[in-house]
Amino acid sequence: MHKAHRTHEEATVEMFRADPDLAAEYLNSVLADGDETDLMLALRSLSKAYGGVQEVARQAEVNAHTLYRTLSEQGNPELKTLSAILKAMGMRLAVEPIRHSHA
Repeated sequence: MHKAHRTHEEATVEMFRADPDLAAEYLNSVLADGDETDLMLALRSLSKAYGGVQEVARQAEVNAHTLYRTLSEQGNPELKTLSAILKAMGMRLAVEPIRHSHA
């Protein structure tokens, strides 16, 4: 019996599509690291799990070309755009205090 092979990217997309909590955890981890380039790459990757950039753009009511540019390595989205992208993926931004360990 021949088994179909999936790429790592295909498997990851399927995993995030099946488990939105995992997708949110992934984004929170990227946000905690504080690297904006990594955040744009993560959002671009996650967009595939939510129907692709075209569909996320439609749901976010953002021009697809603008979304591609926003999610590029040089992307610098406005808070409004970032919130719309996350909403299209069924997520939202949240704020929590930084926990400092006391030595």
